[in-house]
Amino acid sequence: MDAAEGKRRAAAAALAEVQAGMRLGIGTGSTAEAFIHLLAVRVRDEGLRVVGVPTSERTAALCRDLGVPLTTLDELPELDLTIDGADEIDGALRLVKGGGGALLREKIVAASSARMIVIADGSKTVEALGAFPLPIEINPFGAVATRLQIEKAASRLGLNGPLALRRRDDRPFVTDGGHHILDASFGRIPDPEALSASLHAVPGVVEHGLFIGMATAAVIARGEDIEVRGAL
Repeated sequence: MDAAEGKRRAAAAALAEVQAGMRLGIGTGSTAEAFIHLLAVRVRDEGLRVVGVPTSERTAALCRDLGVPLTTLDELPELDLTIDGADEIDGALRLVKGGGGALLREKIVAASSARMIVIADGSKTVEALGAFPLPIEINPFGAVATRLQIEKAASRLGLNGPLALRRRDDRPFVTDGGHHILDASFGRIPDPEALSASLHAVPGVVEHGLFIGMATAAVIARGEDIEVRGAL
């Protein structure tokens, strides 16, 4: 089974948790897009009544194209459920997210939700976070100074590795919020909580891709099997 089919199967399993009348946070990325396509079928063919808050302009555009009703977090500041993908998942349901560049909005939406279900194929599971470069969203103002402060903060925790400014079409990648992203190749992160606190203490850091204590469950496709971690 290829990764795309694994994502679709995980998305289908999570979709079973969506009930009529729910206020949904809808994630960003290829796995979330698999969920959106399946959700749209239920909306169209079954008349499922839901309303979604998208975590990116990309997600919003796809939902509109497929007929999934949308609103904003200002209109619905409290959500029932967020369904989103992840770049890494460890055994404690700690995540690395942000490969798609939407980590700030993804974290805001997840924090506004009563539950967060992560959907993924088995390749996203790890014993320790850090194999996937950690996205760190920064303000463009003072970017060099912010980068140096991030390096110092990481070094105090014994973490070293290159920080690469994410680029697209030979220009710095710009998030929906107008920020830049540094992808930090720290390697294995022994203490994600300590790194999270240290990054938040750097003034130029807008947000980072460590999602700790946010996911309530993960639905992971492993071959023909579906593994559930946490409580759905």
